[in-house]
Amino acid sequence: MSGVIRVLIADDDPLVRVGLGLVLGAGQDLTIVGEAGDGAEAVELTRRLRPDVVLMDIRMPRMDGLAATREIRRAGPEPAVIVLTTFDTDEHLLGALRLGANGFLLKDIAPASILDAVRRAAAGESILAPSVLPRLIGYAVGRDEKASRSPGGGGAKGSDAAGRAGGDDVARRARAALERLSEREREVAEAVATGGSNAEISAELHMSVATVKAYVSRLLEKLGCANRVQVAILVHESRR
Repeated sequence: MSGVIRVLIADDDPLVRVGLGLVLGAGQDLTIVGEAGDGAEAVELTRRLRPDVVLMDIRMPRMDGLAATREIRRAGPEPAVIVLTTFDTDEHLLGALRLGANGFLLKDIAPASILDAVRRAAAGESILAPSVLPRLIGYAVGRDEKASRSPGGGGAKGSDAAGRAGGDDVARRARAALERLSEREREVAEAVATGGSNAEISAELHMSVATVKAYVSRLLEKLGCANRVQVAILVHESRR
């Protein structure tokens, strides 16, 4: 996108908001249009101020970031929503991503990385840290396997068998979805699953960044995914 990127900060900790404000203030192409102390205020300010990017904390009073993300997404794919998380302690992270958040940032991330993430999100990219992506996918798959097991269904053996059957069903559905893709689309999906940015995928697959963006948009539509995280999980599930 061109012009100044409008950012809304949503966090119940005033010190975090101040810190993010100082970091974002260093970017001449960024401007903070508002700050919210809870999810309900974040939704209201998003509707009124129309930011390009929302930095969304998960654990907030009145309405948490998960519910706020859901409400924002009811209006469409914009603005980009980046979840702020400690990851290891935030069990709602995956839920936010599945609801359409564009990615996540660890709260101890370097200032330069925050600026880069906001710019990438404003350009339509999802923010997936390659070092954390495997853990995210592992958490998603592990949670799905646990949910697929029938409680009290014949003891441990019955539960394990149900879990395997549920996992097989998930893998079959994922493979069936990916089989609808062309060979080139599948290559892009595999690259997305590694957490690569559009520029990195462009270099790896020898295509322009604009072409990568077009392929990613087509992938999201064909696979019925809201973001790259969902594509990554789908690719991982197909390998089980």
